Amino acid sequence: MQGLFISFEGIDGAGKSTHIDALAQAFRAQGRALTVTREPGGTALAEKLRAMVLNDPMDAMTEALLVFAARRDHLRQVIEPALALGQVVLCDRFTDATFAYQGGGRGFDLGLLSQLERMVQTISINGADLVRQPDVTVWFDLPAEIAAQRLAGTRVPDKFEAQPVEFFRQVHNGYLERMRETPARFARINADQAREAVWRDVLAALQGRGWLA
Repeated sequence: MQGLFISFEGIDGAGKSTHIDALAQAFRAQGRALTVTREPGGTALAEKLRAMVLNDPMDAMTEALLVFAARRDHLRQVIEPALALGQVVLCDRFTDATFAYQGGGRGFDLGLLSQLERMVQTISINGADLVRQPDVTVWFDLPAEIAAQRLAGTRVPDKFEAQPVEFFRQVHNGYLERMRETPARFARINADQAREAVWRDVLAALQGRGWLA
């Protein structure tokens, strides 16, 4: 079987984790081998960089550089080997999050992010170079105000979760711009509805692409 790369995006509180777990069960039920991972993170090195990005004060460029360094190691050590084996890779966030958080939220230069994207994610397959992107990105679209209500008091926030609502509005706009650039790659899910309804929409998006029975 061909490998399949699915990323999951959305602001904190959008409900990604619940549906990633459910989707993993659905693919396993159809006999697919799976790798479930996350960004920043997914390798020992990338997890160390994740802790720094989420907790240590730094400017937007430093954040972006650390995130892409973690991504490079993650791609080489986890994602590409799994895809080469024909596995389904479910990744909690990928490059769209960098454009949304560092680009939209922090206001970092999108052109420089695009350069880093090409440098870090370019791989060679059968002698041709391509920039690795997910086959589909499931975007859990949730208004920033509702996400803030869901997160209130649930846990000690990291430095991103502690940002004001306006920050997350800009993050949302960052996701929206990425979807406009490559609309065919995105499955936009209304996350402001009951969990069962969200799951039906996620399932329908993947069934519509022929990836789940």
